[in-house]
Amino acid sequence: MTTAASEVGGGFPLVLGLDTFGDLTSDEQGRPLSHAQTIRDLVEQGVLADQVGLDFFGIGEHHTDDFPLSAADVVLGAIAARTERIHVGSAVTVLSSDDPVRVFQRYSTLNALSGGRAEVILGRGSSIDSFPLFGYDLADYEDLFEEKTNLFAELLKGSPVNWEGKTRASLHDQDVVPHLEHGTLPTWIGVGGSPQSVIRAAHYGFSLMLAIIGGSPSRFAPFSQLFHKALDSFGRDPLPVGVHSPGHVAATDELAREEFWPRYLEVITHVSKTRGFAIPTKQSFLAEVGPHGALFVGSPETVAQKIAANLKTLGANRFDLKYGMGGLSHAALMTNIELFGTQVAPRVRELMAS
Repeated sequence: MTTAASEVGGGFPLVLGLDTFGDLTSDEQGRPLSHAQTIRDLVEQGVLADQVGLDFFGIGEHHTDDFPLSAADVVLGAIAARTERIHVGSAVTVLSSDDPVRVFQRYSTLNALSGGRAEVILGRGSSIDSFPLFGYDLADYEDLFEEKTNLFAELLKGSPVNWEGKTRASLHDQDVVPHLEHGTLPTWIGVGGSPQSVIRAAHYGFSLMLAIIGGSPSRFAPFSQLFHKALDSFGRDPLPVGVHSPGHVAATDELAREEFWPRYLEVITHVSKTRGFAIPTKQSFLAEVGPHGALFVGSPETVAQKIAANLKTLGANRFDLKYGMGGLSHAALMTNIELFGTQVAPRVRELMAS
C-alpha cells in the first residue's frame, strides 16, 4: 500500500482507512432499512472512500440481524470492481469458526479481482455468533484459532501445502488455488487485549492491528512494544502496527455527538446482554470522546488531532476508523466518509509530518 504521506511508526507509510461492521442503517425518519439495502449502500460507501483518497476499506464479519455482513468478501469484490486504488479487506475475519483454506481462497480471489489490493485481518472473534452457527464449541476457542492461524501461515507460503492438525483434515502436497499473483497477501492479527495474540502475530510474521473500543488507547502502548520485542526475538524484520477504533465525523463536535450518542447508547445497551459491556452514561460517553478516550467523535480537526496523538503514543503507522453505528442514515455515513477523506486524513498527514 502506497501513500503520499511521510514514513511514521517504525519507518512505514502512514495509512488511513475505514472499517465497518455493516451496521443496519435507517432512513431519514429513523426507520430500519432492509439487509439488502444496507449492503447495497455499503458498496456506495466503499466507492466513495476510494474517491476521497483513503487508503483502505474494511468490512468485519458478523452474523446477526443488526450486523448482516456475513459474506464480507462478496461485498468487497463489488467494491473492488468499481475502484482502482483503495485497498480492501476484512476487519476482521473470524478464523476460529471458518476454514483457513476457504479464507485463503476467497481473499486470494479478491486479490486477483482487485489487482493486488486485498488484505485480511484475522481474529478469534470478540462476538461469538459464528460459533453456534457453524457448529463450533466455545470450549475450543483458543485451540481453534492457534491451529487455524498456523495453517493460514502455511497457505501464504504457496503450494504445495503440507500440514497436519486436529481441527480439519491434513494436507499433503496439496495445490491450493488461486495462486497469489505477486508477493503475498498482507495479513494482520486483530488484538483486543490478549498479549498471547500479540506474540502469535509476531511468531507468524503477521502485522498487528490493535482493536481499541473503550478506555484510554495509551494502555495499548505496551502491546506495541511487546510486538516489536517479539519480532526481534523471532528474528523477524519490523512490521506495521495499526489501530482500529470507532467514531463519527460531522461538521462540528456538537453535531457529531448529537448524531452518534443516541445510536451508540442503543447499540451498546443491546449488545451488553450478550457481551457484558457496561451500559454507557452521557458522562462516560463524553469521557470516551475526550482526548483520552477510545471514541473518535467530532469535527474533522478534533478527530484528526486525536488520531495523530494516538498514532504517536502507540508507535503505529495506520489508523482505521470504525465508522457507522446502527440507526445512522446512509446520508450521514456518506458525509462522515467524505469529511474523513477530504479533511481528516490530510490534516493527520500534516500533523504526523510535523
